Amino acid sequence: MKRFLNLKPSEMINLSNEELLESVFASESRIIMAESIVTKTPSDGITGAEVARAFGADLILLNLIDVFEPKIAGLPMSDNPVELITELTGRPIGLNLEPIDLNHDMMDKRIEISKGRIASEEALKAANKLGFKFVCLTGNPATGVTNDEIVEAIKRAKKNFNGVVIAGKMHSSGVNEKLVSVETTKSFIDAGADVILLPAPFTAPGISENELRENVELIRNCGKLSLASIGTSQESSDTSVIEKIALHAKSIGFDIMHIGDSGYGGIAYPENIYKMSSAIRGERHTVSMIARSIRR
Repeated sequence: MKRFLNLKPSEMINLSNEELLESVFASESRIIMAESIVTKTPSDGITGAEVARAFGADLILLNLIDVFEPKIAGLPMSDNPVELITELTGRPIGLNLEPIDLNHDMMDKRIEISKGRIASEEALKAANKLGFKFVCLTGNPATGVTNDEIVEAIKRAKKNFNGVVIAGKMHSSGVNEKLVSVETTKSFIDAGADVILLPAPFTAPGISENELRENVELIRNCGKLSLASIGTSQESSDTSVIEKIALHAKSIGFDIMHIGDSGYGGIAYPENIYKMSSAIRGERHTVSMIARSIRR
């Protein structure tokens, strides 16, 4: 299997689960996942996903999409917007679904979300039918996602979704519980997750690089991939902050570097996506990824 870095867009979007995971692993910590809020657009007639891809994103993660009423701002009317955005970007497309725990105490007032964004059996089946290549089981701010519910959602996803399953918390999601631990990581692995999501260095308070390294080593030893997430609005920080976070994450051994959607029209500042790419893989691969035509 070729490295994801060397694949043509037509190859990227047709990878099997195993091929996608193998090609990402072979790229040695040089893959970027950019998140895009589907209710916003950085410019009329263009989607956040297209902008993110143009500035160096390899994988596109759609946030706030309702699988029962799928709409993507900036996209022409389509019977299947996921299929269309895949064609327009030439990149594997995934989505967030949230494992909500309605019985857990909240640190803040809970934000209610639609049924099409909750990681239920029905939503996972709908996401599968729409053609998403991966699902990320995580929580937006103050929605009340817990680690225990993520475990249950992983099990549901493995039964009802055919793509790659990513799982973990970028931040508290309004719940006062330990964000990172070996026990939690092991529970996600045992439940069947393909990629374990952890907060990137310097994003979540009180989490050391040694803790992250211990968890990443466990993930690698169990034959899974790890993802370092920036989900704390630092995607709109100065480029020097992005470069520091990305390089430390690569040093720890994360396989995928995620950058959030709080910046410009529902994506990170485009220059931060570019700077992240340049930092972890250099100008040679950055230029190749952004210049290679989606029609190849």
